[in-house]
Amino acid sequence: MTTDHRSPAPFGRALCAMVTPFTESGALDLEGAQRLAGRLVSGGCDGLVLSGTTGESPTTTDAEKAALVTAVREAVGDRVTLVAGVGTADTRHTVELALAAEKAGADGLLVVAPYYSRPPQDAVEAHFREVADASGLPLVVYDIPGRTGTRVEPDTLARLADHPRIVAVKDCSYDLLGTQRVLSRTDLAYYAGCDEQVLALYAVGAAGYVSTVANVVPELFRAVLDAFDAGDTGRAALLQRRALPLIEPMMTAGLPGAVTAKALLGALHLPAGPVRAPLLAADRATTDALLTAYEESAAGPGQLQV
Repeated sequence: MTTDHRSPAPFGRALCAMVTPFTESGALDLEGAQRLAGRLVSGGCDGLVLSGTTGESPTTTDAEKAALVTAVREAVGDRVTLVAGVGTADTRHTVELALAAEKAGADGLLVVAPYYSRPPQDAVEAHFREVADASGLPLVVYDIPGRTGTRVEPDTLARLADHPRIVAVKDCSYDLLGTQRVLSRTDLAYYAGCDEQVLALYAVGAAGYVSTVANVVPELFRAVLDAFDAGDTGRAALLQRRALPLIEPMMTAGLPGAVTAKALLGALHLPAGPVRAPLLAADRATTDALLTAYEESAAGPGQLQV
């Protein structure tokens, strides 16, 4: 177990759960994805998560997922890490996606607990081990029981930590005590997966974050970590609070983050395009409220002074 207070950061500290841009006809927009990725890297992201929940992975094909990794890799080169979402309810299909992501140029895999089936913990553990055994890429366990219906329990994570390629957790468990238990027992890198918890988890030793809101304000979330690392915890707290007017309508107002992120990106004339069914686009009133929140969050590096 590491003696440092900070867990390792195998994919960098500031990761964005990037939306998957589509054309107006609903086709995959690879050129738009490349432009958006470039903007996120310029804004301070040192890792991008592709084909996660925000990337609408349930409604993109296997071929589209691989093409997205290839295109974004071409755009950003080796400047940042690319983590590919490959989790499904089917272990065999997840393994196939993992191998395809490795071939396409991903640096890591994001894998959720198998959803809908609600397997017991021994089956959850076996699922992650089989996927990790299948490729040479490091794996991030995505613990989001609110979506999958199945928790990856702290004791299960502690056992999984002995696998050489299971290296990190994207934490959406809302269990701060459980998170600290795993941090104290393992070398797993913890990434806050809920934007409102970025600073809280970082303060207790997490490696960083995987943020949906960073699609529109990557500089703001990066500044939270930078201020904390510089020892200015008061500024870090102020910056985290400054993000709240945007976090709330994007992540807690009843619409999926893919919907709100795409609505705001589109209003800002940035690559996004429509969402795919069964999701529906945000209405005009919601989009206007998001724009107001964006302005209140002091987006942009020149407005981060406190």
